[in-house]
Amino acid sequence: MHLTSAESDLQQRRVAGSLQRLGLRRGERVVLLAPSTTTLVSTVLGALRSGVVPVPMDPRLTAHERAELLTDLQPALVLESVAGLLGGPEAELAAVPQARPMHLTSGTTGRPKGVWSGLLGDAAATALVQEERELWGFAAEDRHLVLSPLHHSAPLRFAMGTLLAGGEVAVPGPFEPAATLGAIERFRPTSTFCVPAHLQRLFAHIDEHRLSPDLSCFRLLAHAGAACPPATKRRAIEAFPTGTVWEFYGSTEGQFTACRAQEWQEREGTVGRARPRRRLIVDGDGLVWCVVPEHARFSYWADEAKTAAAWRETPDGPAFTVGDLGRLDAAGYLYLDGRRDDLVITGGVNVYPVEVENALTEHPDVDDVAVFGVPDDRWGHRVCAAVVGSATAEELDRFARQRLSPPKRPKDYVRVESLPRTASGKVQRPALVDLLGR
Repeated sequence: MHLTSAESDLQQRRVAGSLQRLGLRRGERVVLLAPSTTTLVSTVLGALRSGVVPVPMDPRLTAHERAELLTDLQPALVLESVAGLLGGPEAELAAVPQARPMHLTSGTTGRPKGVWSGLLGDAAATALVQEERELWGFAAEDRHLVLSPLHHSAPLRFAMGTLLAGGEVAVPGPFEPAATLGAIERFRPTSTFCVPAHLQRLFAHIDEHRLSPDLSCFRLLAHAGAACPPATKRRAIEAFPTGTVWEFYGSTEGQFTACRAQEWQEREGTVGRARPRRRLIVDGDGLVWCVVPEHARFSYWADEAKTAAAWRETPDGPAFTVGDLGRLDAAGYLYLDGRRDDLVITGGVNVYPVEVENALTEHPDVDDVAVFGVPDDRWGHRVCAAVVGSATAEELDRFARQRLSPPKRPKDYVRVESLPRTASGKVQRPALVDLLGR
């Protein structure tokens, strides 16, 4: 559960030695389908500091989901456990990671794609670490508490940043409010990253059991991943020490903004201004673009068309978009008006309807299906499916369990005679939301 920087550094050297002994070369990919543990963080860092690019993936993925992804990624090695790497010989490490981890993100095609940075030059690699340290204040005195699965980019980034700065990390396991409060009491963390659903569940538990936890140890609580309900945000600002709560807006592809609690209170609803060395642009269609430095550039693995659509040249340099809509005020603060087309964010996890639809349409008794999100007090949104055909909800649930990881499985199925569509054939998802009661 708990790991110091010195302990991690030794583990990283042994991981690097194991990867070298297995014949992995710089720039090759190793897929990690391992549970979230401190050892996983060390494995990612050991790979990155030896020039091997780790691809952390959700260990809950079904065999069906894995097979398609692995065909795309062409990794040199696939591991479901990382413990065996700790027995290798110690190897020399670069001072900083030589790449960004390759995380998977979906899109409107429903086919997850790797976000690929390639190997970085010395200056870019150093800048990548330094800008995170400057923004979030990572230091040797830090004790970071991991609340989210480490195959996601943000929780892994905060854990790595803490260890690289000489701090300590604790990974108590899957999020549960009581366990989290126990970890806070024992570990006394100075920082954590969470999604709004974590805060909602934590405060509900505190209220239900009439608790008064001591949160004075925190210097940083950063949240992202979904829109935070204003009431939850205000509660967090009151519960944690003054100046502790930060929000940021970003994606697997890159980070756009950062926002202090005071800035949000002065401009409720904003997600902040551009992070250092970035510039935000909102085009005539309302799309948000972000100009980024060299170390923050990326491509989509094996998808030139998707990469080309995400980038454009500006007078300030290359800018990318992930398809979100927003507006900037006169002071440069960003307000989001909508998420990417059809995206459902449930508990901070991005679920793309097309991927779920592609899986469900393989059921022989499904003639047509549309997946959508319905507002949910606990998860932000829950995944639902409108189905044309004779398949029952129970049959579809069993089918989904074989092909989809838990966040992607619909929580509700509703039978319909036909799907509402536009003249061009596009499903009108807002009309489907009303079926289950907005």
